[in-house]
Amino acid sequence: MAEELTIGFLPLVDACLPILAREHGFAEEEGVSLRLVRDVSWATVLDRLLYGHSDAAHLVAPLAIATTLGRGRPAQPLSVPFVLGLNGNAITLAPGIARQVCTPGKLGDPATVGAKLAEVVRERSAAGRPLRFGVVHRYSSHNYMLRYWLAACGIRPDRDVETVTVPPPFCADALETGEVDGICVGEPWNSVAVERGVGEIVLATAQIWRRGVEKVLALREPVLAEKRAAVERLIRALCRAGRHFVDPANAEANAAILARADYLDGDPVLIRRAISDRLLLARGGEVVRFPDFMFQYREAANFPWVSQAEWLYTQMVRWDRLAFDPADAARAALVFRPDVYRSALIGTDEPLPGASSKVEGSLHQKTAVGTQQGHMILESNRFFDGRTFDPAHLADYVAALAQDD
Repeated sequence: MAEELTIGFLPLVDACLPILAREHGFAEEEGVSLRLVRDVSWATVLDRLLYGHSDAAHLVAPLAIATTLGRGRPAQPLSVPFVLGLNGNAITLAPGIARQVCTPGKLGDPATVGAKLAEVVRERSAAGRPLRFGVVHRYSSHNYMLRYWLAACGIRPDRDVETVTVPPPFCADALETGEVDGICVGEPWNSVAVERGVGEIVLATAQIWRRGVEKVLALREPVLAEKRAAVERLIRALCRAGRHFVDPANAEANAAILARADYLDGDPVLIRRAISDRLLLARGGEVVRFPDFMFQYREAANFPWVSQAEWLYTQMVRWDRLAFDPADAARAALVFRPDVYRSALIGTDEPLPGASSKVEGSLHQKTAVGTQQGHMILESNRFFDGRTFDPAHLADYVAALAQDD
């Protein structure tokens, strides 16, 4: 009999793999029965996980680390044995501001858009009306990617602009009511704002960090230990769902599934665009294609690289104004569990990297890498400002970033 696992999620396109693993029967074939529970905010997804109402969660990656380190609540160790996807977010501004910094209907260059936005920020600050951005959680990749970009463009996120938390399903509403001037959120909520005419997309977060870690599968450490065999079966099912998801022939059917009322409860046209790396940037414009907007499955996209967890920790230190702590850095690194991912997939057809950590931002072209099994070629993983992140030098990296703040 299949073992049941309950997974909490938010109505976002990057919740796709657990949903499709269930709907296409991949989970059942691996001996796992999935019960999926939709929530409205990351706070409620996390509460459900920590209080034992769910076994696992579709979760923003930094929140798993913050929870483990006890940021904002008593520490509870979480484990991440699988990454649900990379990037898939965008920065959407109110139309009047978007047209000051970017050509309508075209994705801007991050440095150019940032320089023009800095001028708007100065004007608004002088007028006593600082720009306000909405992000989905304090401990989210959305917050960190937005801040990384702003700071690299000379905008001090904690002095020059304001940042508030808005749950993803309400981001378009916050723009429409004028509560915020811009949002950084996952699909389909940028596209919802565009369709309403209350926002225009100016950047994809993949332009800030080409292979930035986004959502993860998170479990409490004791639950992973107790249900390790079932979790490994789930990982195999999620990989099968990922392979199915990235096949263009399946895009229409998968968009229809995700659009159902019990999942995203959204427009399948908007969802299919995100799946196909296509976005309508401004109402009335043409749909544009941005390759790898939301990155799944290929190039070990679902592998929990320890270096990704360590980069997130450096951003937590940076924006919480903390002292770098080697012990906390080590605990943060242990949240990502490549050992579980490897154990689940060894002996299958899935390629496995030879290393569990890498220098982030170091690749600018296709590069063959060593593997434990199979063959693997990684493409560009660059940061827009040309920085690299070497996990062997965490403290030096944090100190260098502080010069921008």
